[in-house]
Order: sequence, then C-alpha cells, then structure tokens
Amino acid sequence: MVDFDQYLGFLAFLTILTMGFWLMFFLLIFVIPYWLTGAFFEWLNERKDSKKSSLKK
Repeated sequence: MVDFDQYLGFLAFLTILTMGFWLMFFLLIFVIPYWLTGAFFEWLNERKDSKKSSLKK
C-alpha cells in the first residue's frame, strides 16, 4: 500500500515534471523564435544604418 508521504512525493514529482515540460514547450515555441526574429531585424537595421553612414562620407 502507498503511504500518504509517498503519494505527496509522487504528486510533487509530477508537478515539477509537468512544469518543466510546459516551460520547455513555451521556450521552444514562443521565446526562442521571438528572440531570433528580433536579433535578425536588429542586425538588418544595423546593416542598413552602416550602409547609409558609409554613403554619406
């Protein structure tokens, strides 16, 4: 038979496992693509600005 302490430990394990799964899901689906897209557009703007400044000289 399972004791109440073991049951609480199992529930804590499942809670931590589930939170980790959804955190990884959120990072892979939303955060990382958002970060990469922002970095790409920032790189494009810097490249465009450097071309403008080199033409003015």
